[in-house]
Amino acid sequence: MSDEEQKPRKTGLITSLRNNFFTGLVVVLPIALTIWLVWTFIGFVDNRVLPLVPDRYNPFLFTSERYGIDVRGFGVVIFLIFTTIIGALAKGIFGRSLIRMGERFVDRVPVIRTIYNGAKQIVETFTSGSSQSFQKAALIEYPRKGIWAVGFITGTTGGEVLKKSGQKEMWSMFVPTTPNPTSGFLLFFPKKDTVVLDMELEDAIKLIISAGAVEPPTAAEIKAGKASRDANGKK
Repeated sequence: MSDEEQKPRKTGLITSLRNNFFTGLVVVLPIALTIWLVWTFIGFVDNRVLPLVPDRYNPFLFTSERYGIDVRGFGVVIFLIFTTIIGALAKGIFGRSLIRMGERFVDRVPVIRTIYNGAKQIVETFTSGSSQSFQKAALIEYPRKGIWAVGFITGTTGGEVLKKSGQKEMWSMFVPTTPNPTSGFLLFFPKKDTVVLDMELEDAIKLIISAGAVEPPTAAEIKAGKASRDANGKK
């Protein structure tokens, strides 16, 4: 067999192996990243909760000393149990009274008051079941005209910000960074300069995390796909 006949076969094998590798990468990387993030978070909680537990009651020391096994997750379990108990106590009259007394004391300390009230408001916003903190995804021209960015509408701007801006209506928007959407900027945009998107918030977050590589389907594509599934289901 001549060299000319062997080259296409070698090229085809290399291309196939490369495609298989990238396909496997798409499958393995999300799983590996998820496991790593969960494992890191569990270790983070364990390292801060378990040192507060007396040695005789510390399950981590018991398993590591007796069986030579370091099992993660005890700190997370203790934290969940402790938080649940505190929540149950906070619902009672005695617990609410203690919380009010503690908050009145905190309100008298200038720096601590600011930190506590800000942290409390943020936590209540994100843990409230009826929270509308992230209402819709929207397009805005940022950082200058002609360049568009995806942001999240967090509410309607009011108060002094709206009054002194000279605008009639404005959105309060959180514009996240890529690929880490937990950091970003608080911006106030006129409603007339904001293009509200139809995509779900989850799809918008995927778009940001993937740096635009994962494009969510349009409303028409979603409708067409649903109609196709319904038609196949009826057959």
